[in-house]
Amino acid sequence: MLAGEIYSAIDRELLDELNAVKEIISRFNLLKPSDVFEKRNVLKNLLGSVADDEIIINQPFYCDYGKNIRVGKRFFANFNFTVLDEAIVTIGDDCFIGPNVSIYTACHSTDPEERNSRQEWALPVSIGDNVWIGGSVTILPGVSIGNNVTIGAGSVVVYDIPSDSVAVGNPCHVVKSIKKQGV
Repeated sequence: MLAGEIYSAIDRELLDELNAVKEIISRFNLLKPSDVFEKRNVLKNLLGSVADDEIIINQPFYCDYGKNIRVGKRFFANFNFTVLDEAIVTIGDDCFIGPNVSIYTACHSTDPEERNSRQEWALPVSIGDNVWIGGSVTILPGVSIGNNVTIGAGSVVVYDIPSDSVAVGNPCHVVKSIKKQGV
């Protein structure tokens, strides 16, 4: 699965792992807002890597495996953050995720017979440092988003987005380059 090869989505070992993570996520989503330290501990144990204690993911949060998600320093995600992490999802330092954002790595055939056989593959998603992703954005498998990027609310990111840019729309496209002063 992590190698990007075709795998069976109904493999017993994968289903057992998915169900175990659902139990953890269910408990996380029931924690009180004041349980800051407990929420951070759950996330540090669930996610593949967490760079520091300044991680905030507002509830509800959903993911498939958790262990395939890597977040950098000072990470914030608002309500209804969903990550289908069948492949690695890497999110850099100082990234802020708006409400209702979804990141997908799982891919399905467009052929109905192939799709119904429950064969899938997954492609990684990479998000650089200093990225703001507006509310209700969907990021599709295989996408890389550079550093210093703003993705406008409601965008559907199907292509790579270069560093130092503002991008919006469906499909998401660059509308503005961000030039650093003195550069």
